[in-house]
Amino acid sequence: MRFRSTSYTPLMLMAQTCALLGFACYAVVLTPLQEEWGLSNLQSGLIASAFFFGYMLAVPVATALTDRIDARKVYLIGGLSAAIGLLGMGIFSHNFWTALLFMAINGAGLAGTYMPGLKILSDRIKSGELTRHIAFYTAFFGIGTGFSYLCSGWILSLLGWRYVFGLIALGPLLAFVIVLCFIPPLDHEKWSGPLQIRLRDLFPVDKWKIVLQDKKAAGFIFGYTAHTIELFASRSWIVAFFAFCAISSGESFFLAITTLAGIINFFGVPASILGNEIALRIGRQRWVCIAMITSAVLGIILASSTGHTWWLIIILAVAHAVFIMADSATLTAGLVMSAQENIKGAAMGLHSLMGFGGGLLGPAIFGFVLDIAGSRSSHAAWIWAYAAIVIWGVLFVLYERRNGWAGKSA
Repeated sequence: MRFRSTSYTPLMLMAQTCALLGFACYAVVLTPLQEEWGLSNLQSGLIASAFFFGYMLAVPVATALTDRIDARKVYLIGGLSAAIGLLGMGIFSHNFWTALLFMAINGAGLAGTYMPGLKILSDRIKSGELTRHIAFYTAFFGIGTGFSYLCSGWILSLLGWRYVFGLIALGPLLAFVIVLCFIPPLDHEKWSGPLQIRLRDLFPVDKWKIVLQDKKAAGFIFGYTAHTIELFASRSWIVAFFAFCAISSGESFFLAITTLAGIINFFGVPASILGNEIALRIGRQRWVCIAMITSAVLGIILASSTGHTWWLIIILAVAHAVFIMADSATLTAGLVMSAQENIKGAAMGLHSLMGFGGGLLGPAIFGFVLDIAGSRSSHAAWIWAYAAIVIWGVLFVLYERRNGWAGKSA
């Protein structure tokens, strides 16, 4: 079945939402798993980071392949890998080390779907404003992760943490089916010779040097790295943070904390789309700087709100989530539009590799600071932990403004 090229975007949005259903499974079960296995905060953070470690290992292969073969094929392998990781986590994991393994496999599966999914669109959409399709695609990351919190929380409350991973594995399997059945292959393969992937194809350092020599493109890549440190640390620890807030204030939240985490993630969708529209008007670099500074301030205020009434905490959490995501589409669209056409796949690979490298560091940094600052029972420890993840965006803005990046035209 063939669709008009612009019809591929809704299909890929549905597929991406399904593929991302496993994203927040661990964040939802972090507290009960920590208690059952006797994990420290650092170990809990490292399990969350293992997801991004798997992503980083797989993304060079995935993006190198998308420059040579139809990204659709890469996506199908990624969907199956994500499902295997989730099933393994639900059925076979029993300690810190096995959890690291299966979370890494799950992350590798996401590497085979997220950027290759974006490449599916960019290879097929040849008319209209491509950046708007990109903005919707990146914004729907929030839809997928939001449903991940909601579904995982519901399953946890009814069946237990192992069923969370086992049932959510149906999500990436459904993404596999959508792409297999409704996204047609490209008319012509990109690569006519024998398919050989060498080390320099996986880590195309020469191409990456060309990308980084473009200060504008490099700024979007480093900005994305700072962005993901804050984003993924926040998303990994938000449920545990809400649990601590409920204990500190002595008030029950009006909804289950996993449901609240999911709803808050949904606010990131319009924030990312509207942020991209604002960026088109005032300049991408300028908007990135505004969003990052505002997000850092709100993160510290949110961390300081423990012990206060639930409605204030939720308002601050929503505001923080909005400004974390306000520059997400802008950073990715800026890189896609800045990169040279013949190395666009390599540029997107470096962008994703560096970005999810931030995802690897963020949750572990957060957990480590919680441990050394007084553990999850300390108000001050949460403030220090949030400060440790928002500072990177502030440092990025200060450095790039000094080098004139924010003053360049969009």
